[in-house]
Amino acid sequence: MTARDAAPSPRTRLQRHPERGSHERARVRDILDQGLVAHVGLAGPEGPFVLPMAYARVADELVLHGSRGSRLMQELASGAPVCVTVTLVDGLVIARSAFRCSMNYRSVVVFGRARSVDGADEKRRLLDLFVRRLTLGVSPRAASDEELAATAVVALELTESSAKLRSGGPRDLPGDLESNTWAGEVPLRVVQLAPRAEPDVPQTAIPPLLSDGLAG
Repeated sequence: MTARDAAPSPRTRLQRHPERGSHERARVRDILDQGLVAHVGLAGPEGPFVLPMAYARVADELVLHGSRGSRLMQELASGAPVCVTVTLVDGLVIARSAFRCSMNYRSVVVFGRARSVDGADEKRRLLDLFVRRLTLGVSPRAASDEELAATAVVALELTESSAKLRSGGPRDLPGDLESNTWAGEVPLRVVQLAPRAEPDVPQTAIPPLLSDGLAG
């Protein structure tokens, strides 16, 4: 274990299929860098709620942003306990028995309390990195002072995090191997299609990352 790896905690120690788990920071980072949507869960006054959000990983923090008026962002900025999950689905696993059917996946769970990013310089820096990640080389106009003031930004450390992965084919029982039912894997992946420019966009060169395709 390196100094940057997360030590298992009672919440991140895997009870079910622990052999699929990892607390290696490099593994956690890799999965987060390939994902696009995080599910952010909080326990509100009326009960738990989970919302999907775009995110960016900057060093060893997850960066989230939204409207200052958002209930979710207000809760996060206040330091409420939060759980964030990211999942990449790599394939369907079809077994000879219904009980053994599964999915191949890579996932990360992060627990903690986010910090509110209040300094204008740091907020601009993190939002710039956030936008660069999601726009694949396009350079939109930076946020105005008014837009920056209307935006809340929080950062969640990866200190209490873990990854879980499944790969390979079905784990059929020996008694099912003689079945005539088809069994195997159906690989899945996110594919970037050709970009569609707005009608009023000048006929300029398409940024390389838009034409090269989405990595992962």
